[in-house]
Amino acid sequence: MAAAPGALGAWQAGRARLVAACCARLGPGSRLPDSLMGRQVGPAMWARGWAPAAGGAAPRRGYSSEVKTEDELRVRYLEEENRGIVVLGINRAYAKNSFSKNLIKMLSKAVDALKSDKKVRTIIVRSEVPGIFCAGADLKERVKMNSSEVGPFVSKIRAVINEIANLPVPTIAAIDGLALGGGLELALACDIRVAASSAKMGLVETKLAIIPGGGGTQRLPRAIGMSLAKELIFSARVLDGQEAKAVGLVSHVLEQNQEGDAAYRKALDLAREFLPQVCLIMFPFFLLLDHFRANRQKQQSSLVPLMSLACFPSREVRGSSETRNSVLVYIKSLQN
Repeated sequence: MAAAPGALGAWQAGRARLVAACCARLGPGSRLPDSLMGRQVGPAMWARGWAPAAGGAAPRRGYSSEVKTEDELRVRYLEEENRGIVVLGINRAYAKNSFSKNLIKMLSKAVDALKSDKKVRTIIVRSEVPGIFCAGADLKERVKMNSSEVGPFVSKIRAVINEIANLPVPTIAAIDGLALGGGLELALACDIRVAASSAKMGLVETKLAIIPGGGGTQRLPRAIGMSLAKELIFSARVLDGQEAKAVGLVSHVLEQNQEGDAAYRKALDLAREFLPQVCLIMFPFFLLLDHFRANRQKQQSSLVPLMSLACFPSREVRGSSETRNSVLVYIKSLQN
């Protein structure tokens, strides 16, 4: 490219060298977006990341502060051998995946659709942003709310987290990064938690002179015991993946990989392992079982026929009499 005379020519020549250097760094088969090759390049263009050419290797993900609100939650229904697995991916990089009004609205809508979808067998909650799971409520947005808005907003966060906890299929939280405050409460609402060793987890609200409002004060003691849960909440202590595994907060901990998705890959392995066993109609049983265990002092024999009805509502899924008897024996054993 011949340089035009004067300052404009120098600028054009410099841009050409920069484009060539960027393409060389991206590797063979990659190119910059066509819009960057035009006469004007706005700052927003540079924030959108690189686009691979057809057949080229995909470059590392780029993130922009101008993410569209409809992209803040990505719902993916996996196919082929992963059919039945749904991935909820939070994607608010510029706000560390914190809960905004829009994100909560999208989560609520997605959960409403999933709980009535009979094809769903397992749900994975993850982050699409490297190094972050969820940083809790969006405090920058909250500070702009008037006092009458704050209470309903916190209540809506709690309601959505409870909806996730009550989903009738197994849920797995893949914690590949920071999970603080409401982010950890979201993970606690899942049946299983998997974390990278580099992840950070904690209910840190007491540092702000508030208490966890998304169910953490109930679910953390159930996961790790009352005394230790109080210690972590009172101190606002943050645990890494190994420490979280040691106290029983997560089921699996893995060394983080270069892609930053070690926990997600483990969650996907677990979800695949669940698929052959998971029958949607069985999960009213597990919901009742959770309630049964949480209320041992109130156990009544009258719950047994109720649970058996929830387990076997139709002939197609009842299975053999041996199977039914085995389940009922197990339920009764919980009363001892």
